[in-house]
Amino acid sequence: MALLEGGLIGCGFFANNHLNAWRDLSRQADGAAIVALCDRDAARLARVAAAFGIERTYTDAAAMFAAERLDFVDIATTAPTHRALVELAAAHKVPVICQKPMAPTIADGRAMVAACEAAGVAMMVHENFRWQRPIMAVRDILTSGAIGRPFWGRVSFRSGYDVISGQPYLAEGERFIIEDLGVHVLDTARFLFGEVARLTASTARVNPAIKGEDVATMLLVHESGVTSIVDCSYSSRRARELFPEVLIDVEGSEGSVQLDAGYKLTLISKAGAETRDVSPTLLDWAERPWHGVQESVLNIERHFVATLRAGVEPATSGADNLKTFALVEAAYASAASGKTVDPAKVA
Repeated sequence: MALLEGGLIGCGFFANNHLNAWRDLSRQADGAAIVALCDRDAARLARVAAAFGIERTYTDAAAMFAAERLDFVDIATTAPTHRALVELAAAHKVPVICQKPMAPTIADGRAMVAACEAAGVAMMVHENFRWQRPIMAVRDILTSGAIGRPFWGRVSFRSGYDVISGQPYLAEGERFIIEDLGVHVLDTARFLFGEVARLTASTARVNPAIKGEDVATMLLVHESGVTSIVDCSYSSRRARELFPEVLIDVEGSEGSVQLDAGYKLTLISKAGAETRDVSPTLLDWAERPWHGVQESVLNIERHFVATLRAGVEPATSGADNLKTFALVEAAYASAASGKTVDPAKVA
């Protein structure tokens, strides 16, 4: 079986994780390989191309699409560039996996989805938290029925990690933690508990050196009957720095499950109490504490390739991610107005 051949656009902060995962997949008979790179910064493009042994390079995305016959494109740039690049890919009938956040506005996101649908090509958003091994372990327990009917949950990300040092542009936006990190945590809540009927949010800016919010707390009422709390912070000073771990607590009619610090999962069910280690795999190119996120990049890329080969919609398709995007918009609307918001009515 021939490898699928892709191009990657954007050689910045997170691209090495994408490229390392693609290199792993290129070693599989049913995998994929990146054969072309694009970045507007010629010096950075040359460094990354040399590091990964990729010979075909471009400083202009249109030139890459014109010259290459690609099976897919991985867009690893920042959100303001996403719509134009996705629409360019759609115009060339090239399936897309696009980094999050999907777009600067939900209107842009809808336009991107529409362009890919009109072109008949797949669009997947690189929404990787739900592909982390510990989070998938919690989901497996919920779907197994081991704790009965879930009725309450919490998905929490609290850290004092200096994310700004690696991505200084994050300090300049009027929106920060909900758009950049909260989108992951909100998507995790959707993944675990289903769609959201209403949402109430409160935000704060603790760090005076940034423009946007760095703390957010959201109350979600899910259509399934679950009420969940989703909270995230980059201004938490704790005895143990948890970055980038997500903590989860779910109560059900017949038990509970907790994902605690150190990837310790505790299941309480009719069978008794059970503790499991659900630590992520430390891939040979990964490093702590990023290894859980890095493993999820490999997982999501493997899923994308499998869906392309099968001709089915990916789990985190553009259309699916619009539902998570609506939660982000609802959170900002609620925080600004002090009112509860129906995500389905987000403009």
